[in-house]
Amino acid sequence: MKVDLFDFHLPEELIAQTPLAERTSSRLMVLDKKNGEIQHSVFKDIKDHLKSGDCLVLNDTRVLPARLFGEKLGTGAKIEVLLLKQLDGDAWETLIKPAKRVKEGTEITFGNGSLTAVCTGTSEHGGRVLEFKYEGIFYEVLEQLGEMPLPPYIKEQLDDRERYQTVFARERGSAAAPTAGLHFTEELLDEIKEMGVHIAFITLHVGLGTFRPVSVEDLNEHEMHAEFYQVTEGTARLLNEVREQGGRIISVGTTSTRTLETIASAHNGRFEEASGWTDIFIYPGYEFKAIDGMITNFHLPKSTLIMLVSALAGRENVLNAYNKAVEERYRFFSFGDAMLIL
Repeated sequence: MKVDLFDFHLPEELIAQTPLAERTSSRLMVLDKKNGEIQHSVFKDIKDHLKSGDCLVLNDTRVLPARLFGEKLGTGAKIEVLLLKQLDGDAWETLIKPAKRVKEGTEITFGNGSLTAVCTGTSEHGGRVLEFKYEGIFYEVLEQLGEMPLPPYIKEQLDDRERYQTVFARERGSAAAPTAGLHFTEELLDEIKEMGVHIAFITLHVGLGTFRPVSVEDLNEHEMHAEFYQVTEGTARLLNEVREQGGRIISVGTTSTRTLETIASAHNGRFEEASGWTDIFIYPGYEFKAIDGMITNFHLPKSTLIMLVSALAGRENVLNAYNKAVEERYRFFSFGDAMLIL
């Protein structure tokens, strides 16, 4: 299967640069995965498409203010660091600009020396391993010095960094937000629970590999970057009960989907308490074992995310829906509108 099969024309002005004032006021496209029929709605009315006994599965990862700006010790050269993954203790896998200036042994200082780092090695795709030194608690230092790692297609500054967090974010560790969850408010979640819909939480720390463009022509040759996930015993038990009682499992976002499918694939369609690293790559031809539906945003052409959506709803249905979204001027990507696939 070729990457070009997942291409579509996207006018640049449809890439949402800022979040809406009200999270639930985003538009919602509802796509029937069986016949491709489309309905247009608004996100706060998602309740109309849920029913008692269903279960929404939310990713409770919290985005780190993972972009740091520092100077190379000795020369004063400006260095930008993006934290990707904690390795061991205070060692982190990072992306650095300009990478050519940071070799093994290079020291970098941030915030007038309140945080320093030394390069101890390299990682795949040109990354660098940094060992950090600081006083106190690393995450508190990061909150003071770091900026939100907004995707490169967002050029505007974010006034309120909490707007790039879901209202239920609690497990620190992501390099990017699970953006399908940005549309929910606590009030909407309470209303959904009052309907008899279950709410379950999983954790998957989103890495930038999720958003990297596919650089091979043949999908069979693409390798996903591994991301850390965790599912508790309580969540696994709830999901099994929902399934046994005939309820639908609806994942919120591609990250929740990949986590649930990783676990169900390993346990013959059942859910178990588990944690580890997943590099599952879902594209058309994949047989879903965990979910019945999904809430997701509108994704980049030729990305692994539109491939996952196409696996669930059919490539032609999805491309038709995306062309309709362009025609109807939906907002795309992280701060954009949402799609419900049932």
